[in-house]
Amino acid sequence: MSTIAREGVKATEPLRPEPATVVDVIEETPNIKSFRVVFDDPELMQSFTFLPGQVGQLGIVGVGESTFAISSPPSEKEYLQFSVMKTGEVTSALHELTPGDKVSLRAPLGCAFPTDEWKGKKVLVVGGGIGMAPLRCLFMHLMDHQEDYQRLQLIYGARTPRDICFTNDCKLWGEVEELDFITTIDTEHPEWTGRTGLVPHVLEEEAPDPANTIAVTCGPPIMIKYVLQSLEKLGFRDEQIFTTLERRMKCGIGFCGRCNIGPKYVCVDGPVFTLKELRELPDEH
Repeated sequence: MSTIAREGVKATEPLRPEPATVVDVIEETPNIKSFRVVFDDPELMQSFTFLPGQVGQLGIVGVGESTFAISSPPSEKEYLQFSVMKTGEVTSALHELTPGDKVSLRAPLGCAFPTDEWKGKKVLVVGGGIGMAPLRCLFMHLMDHQEDYQRLQLIYGARTPRDICFTNDCKLWGEVEELDFITTIDTEHPEWTGRTGLVPHVLEEEAPDPANTIAVTCGPPIMIKYVLQSLEKLGFRDEQIFTTLERRMKCGIGFCGRCNIGPKYVCVDGPVFTLKELRELPDEH
């Protein structure tokens, strides 16, 4: 569990949902919305802390709760942001929420990216689709501490221009000279004049140097599969590569066993893992 980073985190009681209020809803794509949420207890909101990569259980009374990555950075103290793709009962109910509606929240849960261990290194972030939710949190945190890292590079891909999340952030990142930021869509599109190509192909075209570099990837499983192959082809070692799993989480504290992969519980030992750690697990992920 070398990836665990929890010191200094101030959280809710793990099994007690805290009442919270939606203060803003952002339509990112036709099927993804970001919800900005604040705890109803102002003292909890003021003292709450988390680390990039950690998750929360966001719920609606009478419907249920689901696990989502926190997509706002730790430096954002006014609200917590969760970016949600509409896929099932809970996410469909969340997509009906408007500012002022009530939710429940248990957070932060799980381990985080060990960003302190990455200081002095280059960090390559490779994301696709809704996988940019935890990566947005991570990348904004890295930017907040940019002087601690040699170089920051982000490759973000989506199927079409309308599937690109966090468009305002992408525009800002593209204007920062110190960042190496690429947005790509899968194939040519009449609404798009930027880079085209599948993320793994773009990654190989850019050919980042693996020396003293950490690679982080999150996105659709098929994308991750080929990104990992591309990173291996470029010379990255398993211990240099990090990804996240949000697999079947339920209780969030390793009690129910629903998210176990062999001896590991994703909600406790993850969701952040190195590729080296994943290779040591049964082939269930």
